[in-house]
Amino acid sequence: MSDLATRPTRELVARVPKVLLHEHLDGGLRPETVIELAETAGYELPRKEPGPLAEWFFAGASRGSLSQYLEGFRHTIAVMQTADALERVAYEFVEDMARENVVYAEVRFAPHLHTTEGLGLDAVMLAALRGLRRGSEDFNVGTGLIVCALRNQEPELSTQLVELALAYREQGCVGFDLAGEEAGNPAKEHLEAFQLAKRMNFSITIHAGESFGPDSIWQALQYCGAHRIGHGTRLVEDVVIYDGKVIKVGSLAQYVLDHRIPLEICLSSNVHTGAVTSLAEHPFPLFRDLGFRVTLNTDNRLMSRTTMTEEYTLAVEEFGCTFDDLEIISINGMKSAFAHYDERCEAIFDRLKSGFRALRDEHGIPPRLSYGERRQ
Repeated sequence: MSDLATRPTRELVARVPKVLLHEHLDGGLRPETVIELAETAGYELPRKEPGPLAEWFFAGASRGSLSQYLEGFRHTIAVMQTADALERVAYEFVEDMARENVVYAEVRFAPHLHTTEGLGLDAVMLAALRGLRRGSEDFNVGTGLIVCALRNQEPELSTQLVELALAYREQGCVGFDLAGEEAGNPAKEHLEAFQLAKRMNFSITIHAGESFGPDSIWQALQYCGAHRIGHGTRLVEDVVIYDGKVIKVGSLAQYVLDHRIPLEICLSSNVHTGAVTSLAEHPFPLFRDLGFRVTLNTDNRLMSRTTMTEEYTLAVEEFGCTFDDLEIISINGMKSAFAHYDERCEAIFDRLKSGFRALRDEHGIPPRLSYGERRQ
């Protein structure tokens, strides 16, 4: 078997087709763009050169605390207060995805945070969607926009944001999310918003199991009806492991496994926010080996100084992911996307499987093993 089959190089990883489900629009700006937008807005940044500014964001975000991780967002949000700025950031997001061979990408943001300079919520949505649409047309990347509410804000606002998301579902808004600090801010307090989303047949993802334990994931699923879980890292606490072996899978983890609830795994940011103490402690390989529907994502490319290629490469170098594993992860992502079924099928067969097949042919990598062969 080719060495590339068992340990793909970074160069090969860069070329594999990918799917991104979890990235924040205000956490993935290019440093150069932040500086240019700040100059236009007359906003003072902590650093004035791209390199030092990027390092400043990363240093602030990698302190092992979610609340500290979020501090840098006040600067990116501050320069995203005009329609032109929002459209530009959304467009550049798609361009960046194309450079990494991402065939489909969903990006999320909290529209109400972009209204301090006079934009209304509709203007905010239209600008972001316009940027995504132009980028999709120019770079052949499928896109979807997810509206975020915040756990620490009023539940009435969450309901208003669901209504906003629903108003733009035909223009490219594909889902609703609840983000922010989990501890002390239970998702079920926003139940009315989620009930509205469910009644209107809308897709739901919820940040859960990042800074709080399995109870947060349970609430997201059984109270709020989440279709996907953002992060889900601490689901591992519902798995009993002794002497390196799985002794028991708890009822919640079994439910997630059996019902194919996708986990939006973000390796780098989970270390930076303190969700795990180190990459070596991350439960990703356990989830993968048990058969959970894992996906790989960036969360915040600027804050965590990462890329999709970097996240896939970490999976290879730290957790032994093979070329087969990377294909499964990409397909998992597209299966779990909030795009329509026909769009998902087209992307899987015409972009993902064909892309991996072409790389196999080019590098002499054997066809992907069957499920039974992988389990042996």
